[in-house]
Amino acid sequence: MITVSTDKSKLDISFIQHFLKDIYWAAGRTIEEVQTTIDHSFCFGIYLDEQQIGFARVITDYVVFAYVMDVFITEEHRGKGYSSILVDAMMKEPQLKEVQIWRLATADAHFLYKKFGFTVLAKPERMMEKTNK
Repeated sequence: MITVSTDKSKLDISFIQHFLKDIYWAAGRTIEEVQTTIDHSFCFGIYLDEQQIGFARVITDYVVFAYVMDVFITEEHRGKGYSSILVDAMMKEPQLKEVQIWRLATADAHFLYKKFGFTVLAKPERMMEKTNK
C-alpha cells in the first residue's frame, strides 16, 4: 500500500541524504545539511508498505509563496505513478491550500509538474538569484 505522510518523525534522514548526495541539484549535501533543510521545511515522505521510497519538501509562508524542492522517487520505484501521487499530495495538503504562488526548478521533470498546472515563468526577466557556491 502506498501512503504519503507529513510526519517528520517518519522520515529516514539517512535514506534521504544517501539519495540527495549524488543527484545533480544536491550533490555533496551532508546529513547535517539534510537535517537542517528538513527542520525548516514542510516535508512529505512517500511510503510503500511502510518503507520510504521518496521525498519532497516545500519552503513556504503558507499564504503567498511556496517553493517545491528535493522531490524524488528511488530508481527502482520510478515509472509507477508514485511521483504523481507525491506531488498531488503536496498540492492538496490542507495547510498549503491558501498558497497563491508555487514555484520550482527542474531540469528534467517538466512533464510531471505540467500535470499539476505548473508552467514556465510568465516573466522570467523579473526573477533574480544569488548563489554562494
